[in-house]
Amino acid sequence: MGIFLKLLGESIRFAWQVLSTNLLRTMLSLLGVTIGIMLIIAVFTVVDSLEKNIKESLDFLGSNVVTVDKFPFGTGPDPDYPWWKYFRRPNNSYKEYEYMTANLKNAAAVTIVARRATTVKNGSSSISGIDIYGISYQYQDVYEVPLGFGRYFTQQEIEGGRSVALIGDEVAKSLFPNENPIGKDIKVRGYKMRIIGVMEREGESFIGTPSNDDRIYIPYKAFTKMYYIGRQWGINPSIAVKGYDADIGLVELQNEMEGMLRKVRGLKPKTESDFALNRPEALVEALGGIFDILGRAGWVIGGFSILVGGFGIMNIMFVSVQERTKIIGIQKSLGAKNYFILFQFLFESIFLCLIGGGVGVLIVYLLTFIPVGNLEIALSMKNVLLATVVSSIIGIASGIIPSAKAARLDPVDAMRAG
Repeated sequence: MGIFLKLLGESIRFAWQVLSTNLLRTMLSLLGVTIGIMLIIAVFTVVDSLEKNIKESLDFLGSNVVTVDKFPFGTGPDPDYPWWKYFRRPNNSYKEYEYMTANLKNAAAVTIVARRATTVKNGSSSISGIDIYGISYQYQDVYEVPLGFGRYFTQQEIEGGRSVALIGDEVAKSLFPNENPIGKDIKVRGYKMRIIGVMEREGESFIGTPSNDDRIYIPYKAFTKMYYIGRQWGINPSIAVKGYDADIGLVELQNEMEGMLRKVRGLKPKTESDFALNRPEALVEALGGIFDILGRAGWVIGGFSILVGGFGIMNIMFVSVQERTKIIGIQKSLGAKNYFILFQFLFESIFLCLIGGGVGVLIVYLLTFIPVGNLEIALSMKNVLLATVVSSIIGIASGIIPSAKAARLDPVDAMRAG
């Protein structure tokens, strides 16, 4: 441990001498490493921030959820399957929802959801373009419903189709400025709805996905009094089923849902399914490929700068060996081992690269304070560690040849050369 600390101390001292003696030369040589690390870490920081913001924007899709739809997600409709057949598929029904709720064994929760854009009124005040959702009781178990204040629906309110509602923060502020909306009434399509809760404010998402701020939730049966939900035409409600974490890929749940829906719809064994089972989170996973490509692009772009920077550091180290040849001879004549000389210069090379990499990381950190719309950019500790590792590897690669040359010097020849 003592020899290591001695090596480290001397390496830092000599590296500082190199920096202070030929500041301009050293800074120009470190520029390549600085730019390379900056580019790589900047790309990874932006990619990580994009991925985080997009995933947060898509949180409303839920996790471990399978939905029953007419169209398949992701790949889109099958080009060999006539498009009109998708439209002719029957809408989901409340009967199917009840059957699945009672019989699914691999489901943690099942909900039915119907949605419509509408205008909401409170006296002379009104707000349009608000999404009103008719939901079942277990909606809160499938999707998040963060309450700011008030309460969620009771089972009796849902089953009885009572005229009660949860409203978003934006709806509350628009219709009830500077007052508590709990216990007040709003009008939707001529129906009075009593407010029982207000959801937490979510704010605008990065990609503009829907938020709870502009939503109203009411019992599903109350929704069916306002809007027509037909088996073939009208509003098509969505049935969403949340699976268990132990069901990897939700394979068991999807197989069970497939068989159950075919049974309840009376489909014969050779008849094709008239529904699609989708995992909304698959849309998020599909974005992973795009982020991987961006990450590789960062390595390629930054790699060229790092390559140039590596040669710059190697040049500094060769000059440093040349300038300290006599010192190396004296150290060897006093009993310094080859490995001591080797690691002394190698640590010096690593230290110089860490300085260059540190400056690159500092630049990226300062850039994160520049506002970029709704995108929140943050430098993670993972990327700081990545910069440290990459800088160390560059230092080893750039310093190993000059360090080996210094270690192999003959002490007598080295002292004469000085």
